[in-house]
Amino acid sequence: MKVQEPVIGGICQSNQGRDKGRYYIIYRLAAKDAVMAVDGNFKKFVNPKKKNLKHLRLLPEKAETIAAKLAEGVMVYDSEVYSALKNYNYPKTEENG
Repeated sequence: MKVQEPVIGGICQSNQGRDKGRYYIIYRLAAKDAVMAVDGNFKKFVNPKKKNLKHLRLLPEKAETIAAKLAEGVMVYDSEVYSALKNYNYPKTEENG
């Protein structure tokens, strides 16, 4: 049961498919039950990933700066998206020793 609607600039996690566990930023709404998502590394703005909402877990967080740029029509670079999602997709590990 989905309690949240997808928003442009929102962060989501893939629950199904080869990319299971990967985090994305919602680039645009494709249909009533699908979104176009980018991660700045494997899926860039040139070729975004179409994901069904049933296969996504929508997070309450939102990339505010990226969402504002997308709303204004300003160009967003893949490196900005990658940096925004870096902590999600590549969490820091603490090494003891």
